[in-house]
Amino acid sequence: MMAQFEYSTLAHPQDIQQMKYILEQCFISALGGEEAYINLIGVENFRIIRGFEQLIGGLATLDMAQWWGGVRVPMTGIAVVGISPEYRGSGAAIALMEHTLKELYARGVAISALYPAVQSLYRKVGYEQSGSWCIWEVATRNIQVREQPLSLEPVANINHEVFHELYQQQARLTQGYLDRHPGIWQRIIQPDEKETVYAYFIGPKDQPQGYIIFTQERTEDGEVLWVKDWVLRTVAAAQTFWSFLANHRFQIHQVRWKSSATDSLTLLLPEQTAKIWRESRWLLRIVDVVKALEARGYPSGIQAELHLEIQDNLLTENNGKFILSVANGRGEVTRGGKGELQLNIRELAPLYTSLFTPYHLQQAGKLDGTETAILAATQIFAGASPWMPDFF
Repeated sequence: MMAQFEYSTLAHPQDIQQMKYILEQCFISALGGEEAYINLIGVENFRIIRGFEQLIGGLATLDMAQWWGGVRVPMTGIAVVGISPEYRGSGAAIALMEHTLKELYARGVAISALYPAVQSLYRKVGYEQSGSWCIWEVATRNIQVREQPLSLEPVANINHEVFHELYQQQARLTQGYLDRHPGIWQRIIQPDEKETVYAYFIGPKDQPQGYIIFTQERTEDGEVLWVKDWVLRTVAAAQTFWSFLANHRFQIHQVRWKSSATDSLTLLLPEQTAKIWRESRWLLRIVDVVKALEARGYPSGIQAELHLEIQDNLLTENNGKFILSVANGRGEVTRGGKGELQLNIRELAPLYTSLFTPYHLQQAGKLDGTETAILAATQIFAGASPWMPDFF
């Protein structure tokens, strides 16, 4: 199939114009929106596919990283995968993804993540559900947190760099958080033509304990305060966060924020009035088995050995038996071993991220293993449910 198509970078002006046209049609965006996005991400980070004697699709690659077990793992995000509608079903999308993954492997990228419009396409090339993206909602009248132990300092002339250190402190402790691409940061602080972005440090400006970045919107169902990004490093910061939002109750009906599927912030509310308003799962692909397993962190205090047997029909270098030895929070991989835990590269992803336990994956028929291997994998990949606040 791949031989029918030609894969390359995006460079020529006429190709850039064609790519804008395809993406505008695929993502139903306003005229000019895709041009701004291409400029934000950078033309050099786009990949295109040609077939039938013309450019018929493309995607964006976002080189960044994800935090796993307190360690930064190099990751490439895949975004805006678009194929011109008259060529959908031709195999172009599969060819585009296969070429991209082969390139990522050659570049030494450990893992790749994306948000799927349809899962079946990406599952065919080895991606699987691996973490949550959730938007929570609560009525301001139900927050009922009045104590505000910290001051709030407005941030004038918002520049995302002032938030980086606080963000990284929270990201390091959260399974699945991004070490963000600059383009993602820019989209957080950059308002569109209909909104204003507000930002506050929580606590003294010279030593803040968190921050909140938000917009406000008037809808048919009432006024909504959208928390675009937040970091809360202390209990006092969390209490101040809720008190600040509760103080909007006479102007704002609902507050929406992004958090995990089991949000500990809601423990500060008096009743279970906060609900998940929207939820989806992002997908992850183990691009390089050895690099991915050795790059992430593991629970400290355990010493274990796991004998894996992996099948990868696309990146054949990942095929075979591997021994993962874990000690002092880090892992070392050698080839060989008994192959006591057998699984496809696709099913390795939710095990790697701790979205599902080995027992649950076995129940779903996604892996097979001895009792000893299942126990070892459970210890090694134990962790909090993975999530990220960023959509790309």
